[in-house]
Formats: sequence, C-alpha cells, structure tokens
Amino acid sequence: MDKPVVVGRLGAVYGIKGWLKVHSFTDDAESIFEYSPWLTQQNGEWREIRVSGWKRHNNGLVCKLEGIDLREDAQAMAGVDIAVQPQAFPELSDGEYYWSDLMGCQVVNLNGYQMGEVTELMETGSNDVLVVKAKLNDAYGMKERLIPFLDGQVIKKIDLANRSIEVDWDPDF
Repeated sequence: MDKPVVVGRLGAVYGIKGWLKVHSFTDDAESIFEYSPWLTQQNGEWREIRVSGWKRHNNGLVCKLEGIDLREDAQAMAGVDIAVQPQAFPELSDGEYYWSDLMGCQVVNLNGYQMGEVTELMETGSNDVLVVKAKLNDAYGMKERLIPFLDGQVIKKIDLANRSIEVDWDPDF
C-alpha cells in the first residue's frame, strides 16, 4: 500500500446524529467528496471509512460517515486527518505537480547551494510559495526560506525521481 495522502481533516461534531464538519485541503473544497474510500489513521493503522452523505453548511462542509450515527461516536473522529490513496488522484499533464509530490524535495540553487527541504506549501493568492527548512548549520543563518513557486522564473527544474528542485534564488533571501 502506497503512503496515503492527507486531503483534509474532520472537524467538530455537527448536531446529534453523527455529522462532522470537514476541513478540505483540496483545491476545490467540495472535490474531497469525489474520493472514496477515505482513510483515517487510528492507533497507527489506516482504516477505510465511507461518506454516506454531505452538504454545505454556512461557509463550510459537513458529512455523515457510514456506521457513525451518534454524536458520541462522531466525537471520537473529530480532529482526525482524512487521506486517500495516491492512485485516486487524476493524472497531471507535464509541468503540473501535486503539492504532496513536492514535500520532502531538496532545494538547491543554480550555484549548487543546498537550501534545504520543502516542508510545506502555502497559497498566497498571487502564487504558491515553497516553505524550505534550511540545514541546521546554514551558512546564512536561515532557519527557513519562503520561495515563490514561479515556474521558469524562480523554479528552474523539478526532478521528482531524485527528489530535487533547482531554483534561481539567492540563499540570503
């Protein structure tokens, strides 16, 4: 089994019949419901769960999980990550990447300076940003760098096979 990819998180209980709020990490929040089954990790084991219903509520989403009919049972699921198998994702065209594919990649600039590892990605509205955790003894005293994900301009080459990203970026930024 490939390592599941986290696509959201179950939130607080909603009502008395076992519904839960859903925090979706997918580009279009509602598309989280297109993936089935969901996987949740409990006691270190991945377990399949199925959604029996969902709806919009105010500015968010709520769902009903199969086999969870009481508020108390739903409470045990609050705060649990929602994951899916990577093969559930559609194929991307060349030059497109899932954020999960970029996590853990080593970032190196055009001069060969090892800038660190991608630990997170952020959406800023104008463009995505790589959060790169610097090496412990970074020569520039950096703990982390924020590098704009501007393909061609800043991002020069992504090599997923070798888990590396080449950037045109100064190490003291």
